[in-house]
Amino acid sequence: MTSRLLVFLLSASAVGAAMAQQATLDVNLTGIQHANGTVRVGLYQDPKTFRKEAQAVAIQQVPASAGTVTVSFDALPPGRYAIMAYHDEDGNGELNRRFGMFPTEGYGLSNNPTVSGPPAFADSAFELPAGTGAARISIDIRY
Repeated sequence: MTSRLLVFLLSASAVGAAMAQQATLDVNLTGIQHANGTVRVGLYQDPKTFRKEAQAVAIQQVPASAGTVTVSFDALPPGRYAIMAYHDEDGNGELNRRFGMFPTEGYGLSNNPTVSGPPAFADSAFELPAGTGAARISIDIRY
């Protein structure tokens, strides 16, 4: 076996193993009140960037629908993540707030923590283990 072929086979094996470690995360968003606008879901890995949508690992946006909406994040490596989702009722691409602090549109966090003040990454963090293939979490959207 030539050294190039051996290097290729070892590389392909490593890529295959890394891909086997990746997972799909399905996120059920429950309690959506109506079909106006969209639902935006941000996936975060860094506590310092949590809730800063421009710095999210990934963003999903889907049309709103009364009841439950599901979004998926594919090919995620195992790790610690947190999610913030909101019902962007007016379609302006941001969570509207009264006095810059109090959400005026429905929102939710992974783990559904009760928060007073800005939510913390630690309260919403969850582990996506290796080799799960697909994981599912549910987030209550609160208005």
